[in-house]
Amino acid sequence: MDTVSTDRRAVIKGVAGSAMGMAAIASGSALATAQVATPAATPVAELLGSPGELVIYSGRSEDLIAGVIDIVESEGEIDAQVSYGSTGEIAIRILEEGTNSPASLFIAQDAGALGQLANEGRLAPLPDEILGRVDPRFVSPDGLWVGLSARARVLVYNTEMVAEADLPVSLLDLIDASWSGQVAWAPTNASFQSHVTALRQEMGEDTTREWLQAMIDNGTVAYEGNGQIVTAVCNGEIATGLVNHYYLWEKIAEEGEQPAANYYFPNGDVGALVNIAGAGVLAESPNPDQALRALDVLLGTEAQTYFAQNTSEYPLIAGVDPIVDLPPLAEIETPDIDLTDLADLEGTVALLTEVGLL
Repeated sequence: MDTVSTDRRAVIKGVAGSAMGMAAIASGSALATAQVATPAATPVAELLGSPGELVIYSGRSEDLIAGVIDIVESEGEIDAQVSYGSTGEIAIRILEEGTNSPASLFIAQDAGALGQLANEGRLAPLPDEILGRVDPRFVSPDGLWVGLSARARVLVYNTEMVAEADLPVSLLDLIDASWSGQVAWAPTNASFQSHVTALRQEMGEDTTREWLQAMIDNGTVAYEGNGQIVTAVCNGEIATGLVNHYYLWEKIAEEGEQPAANYYFPNGDVGALVNIAGAGVLAESPNPDQALRALDVLLGTEAQTYFAQNTSEYPLIAGVDPIVDLPPLAEIETPDIDLTDLADLEGTVALLTEVGLL
């Protein structure tokens, strides 16, 4: 975990209000989709302290969110020191550091890690004015974390190797012999592990173990990450792969049209999980005021537009739409899974280790 890199950035501009910090406690009320906070909510500007330095632990890679960190610094007058690493690695690091962690804000690749820290009492309540900007589906019901952007799990496929009509109705159908050696996955990837956690919640431990073993027996090919899978599919090295939706769009943006498309499993299948990248403020944060300031910016128009334009993810505040041709979040037939139930990453890692994927 000492290999996590540190990126120190300069202060640019921005002003915010007086210090109240983390005294505000989230109500957890059922707010309307992407609704702005109720009039009774305390404006973020009245919760914030003076500009200054902020240590951020990021489970999202630097190439994905460095531009967003620049926006945080520019709008919030924050000197951000960002330590990057895998989401799971950093979650463990936070637990090990306990109350001595230098970090104030944790940006996670998935809701599972945030849920794990929330269950361990490591996250502080967030104010309603922050929570109320995002659809309640993508917010902790206890007000301890908030989604920043959303992504859908898809089956990316090579359109010259597979006809859309031949794609499986369910993720579970990929164990069929007709898909032998034709599917890729990334077992070490945090999004994949969260997806397996969702399978465990939906189907139970034993059925998930059986499915994983059947996939292994069917010659499913392991890659290091989603980007490598998309490249392999586009190059015709393998027919399909389980990835996040935005990796194909990133490749198209960099290299032009590709012989590939994203397939969203229908009918509420567990294969169509929509997860979030999100953030929470550490309970013993050395600088809670600046952590709130950063969240205020991250859920503002400029940062949300960055997610839409630069990472092809789904922005989560009202008034900012995806730039690429994505199906609306409301139209994706997602499984009925509470993202807060994806906290048992340790159980998933143990299961993946048991079947030989880790």
